[in-house]
Amino acid sequence: MFMISLENVSKWYDNFQVLINCSTEVKKGEVVVVCGPSGSGKSTLIKTVNALEPIQKGNITVNGISINDKNINLAQLRSKIGMVFQHFELFPHLSIIQNLTLAQMKVLKRNKTISYEKGTQLLDRVGLASHAEKFSAQLSGGQQQRVAIARALCMDPIAILFDEPTSALDPEMINEVLNVMVELADEGMTMMVVTHEMDFARKVADRVIFMDEGRIVEDSNKNDFFNYPKSDRAKDFLAKIIH
Repeated sequence: MFMISLENVSKWYDNFQVLINCSTEVKKGEVVVVCGPSGSGKSTLIKTVNALEPIQKGNITVNGISINDKNINLAQLRSKIGMVFQHFELFPHLSIIQNLTLAQMKVLKRNKTISYEKGTQLLDRVGLASHAEKFSAQLSGGQQQRVAIARALCMDPIAILFDEPTSALDPEMINEVLNVMVELADEGMTMMVVTHEMDFARKVADRVIFMDEGRIVEDSNKNDFFNYPKSDRAKDFLAKIIH
């Protein structure tokens, strides 16, 4: 059974079609990297998975449930499909531990003690237990992104979507975030990752989706994609991005 399934997904912004008949599946425990040039639709694609971007055509199912269903509880869906954004999206007026406990209490209805214990445990996991009472402005970009990953994990997600999680970071901070993501992949977390970090894709991905102009141009295992890309567009992209 597929954890995530997209079938002929299309999306428009007014008259501009940003996604064109996109279809793919992600198995439980699979790590899928989505790459492509800027403006190709890759970030929009993964945001449709938890309905942050509504679609106008096609169907998306997550763990067997259609997210097109008008009766679906979006808050519960998003609690199970974690999202890590490019710019962290932490609440600046809350402490780090409060950022991790808020959704647990509001959405999952956990009490404060259990939420705090879960948050503390996951901060320790990403190496930030000593920063629990600080505010996001007191942390580096890499530390903030690790907090964002811990926050997603607090909800016990069945999958996590990453939207260019390292693109806003200084080069020396990138590895500290990628290392956490590698650990998650090794533990069997289902992941869709929009990234230009091709070393990460080579190391961790099971499959690579290459997008251009709103279409999925290639969808293949990582070895085939890196060694035998089928399209001229993918060949050109790889030649420019891999040194």
